Amino acid sequence: MSIQVGQKAPEFNLPALVNGEIQNLKHTDYHGHWVVLFFYPADFTFVCPTEITEFAAKKEAFEKLNAVVLGCSTDSAYCHLAWSKTSAIETLNYPLLADQSHEFCRNYGVLLEERGIALRGCFIVDPEGKVRYQVVHDLSVGRSADEILRVLAALQIGELCPASWRPGLKTLGK
Repeated sequence: MSIQVGQKAPEFNLPALVNGEIQNLKHTDYHGHWVVLFFYPADFTFVCPTEITEFAAKKEAFEKLNAVVLGCSTDSAYCHLAWSKTSAIETLNYPLLADQSHEFCRNYGVLLEERGIALRGCFIVDPEGKVRYQVVHDLSVGRSADEILRVLAALQIGELCPASWRPGLKTLGK
């Protein structure tokens, strides 16, 4: 199964690294919030820490939009913990989910089966649990947290937003 925009987001109950501790997180923990869920290939890699730290640097901006950020890879929560103790992602301030079964990544359609890792996918889930945005791209290119924030704000405004729309600019609606 692969998720599409407009569908109910897949449920999860996964181990995660949260504030330096390993905990179990469930989709119901985030009911009523916007969720920015991004998948990345693996811990201890080159592009991934640049994304992890960029999302961490923008955490307050996401919170102002009633959104939580969740990262996810197929690595174990213990691998996430070891990685968090390195200088590469020492600023981690949101949960990293551990999908060792690969089921969660598969449900979102981002799993590279032959390699057992996730593509760089990002999904925005609304407070009712419906997927409202998705983008999946090559492993070699990191994502822009600013672009995800722009799309999140556009989804929340509830109007037609032209290309390159930013908060404060005119929409095509009212």
